[in-house]
Amino acid sequence: MNMLILHNVQFVYHRGRMKKNTFYLLVGFIAIALLGAFWYSDEIHNPLLIEVAFVAAVIIGYIARRNVTDLIEDERTMKITEKASLRTMQVFWVIFCVFSLGAVMQLLHVPQFPQDFRFDRKPPAFEILPPRLMGYYQLGFLCLMIFLYVGFRVYYARKYGDWETDEE
Repeated sequence: MNMLILHNVQFVYHRGRMKKNTFYLLVGFIAIALLGAFWYSDEIHNPLLIEVAFVAAVIIGYIARRNVTDLIEDERTMKITEKASLRTMQVFWVIFCVFSLGAVMQLLHVPQFPQDFRFDRKPPAFEILPPRLMGYYQLGFLCLMIFLYVGFRVYYARKYGDWETDEE
């Protein structure tokens, strides 16, 4: 009887394990679900739904990542991850700073009045970045950061030979 209980506990323990490709499929499904949650959140005009869904997706992804059985973490992959993360931050903060400086300059811009100023006419509005689009720009920057990281990860994986096969 005790063997049966022990066997069932081991079965439950191993049932939560998954392969790397299954994890990647799960992440893809999570991304599609987040897209649907974003759409529905926009339809009902409630940002709390997408915010809670995003936090839940991150937690689910973290738990699933811990259950992947065929991930190999060695010094080389840690060095590649470290270098890719550092280069991503170095490039991203420059791009984000340039964008932020332009946005601040736009906010500080005082339109100059034309020489034939009349009180019945408004000066032309100068607006490069409308405040309504700020969220879209932030999402774009987030996507840029992800693409930068993936690009640097591929570059350093090739540089340090992470994808080479060991022929012994």
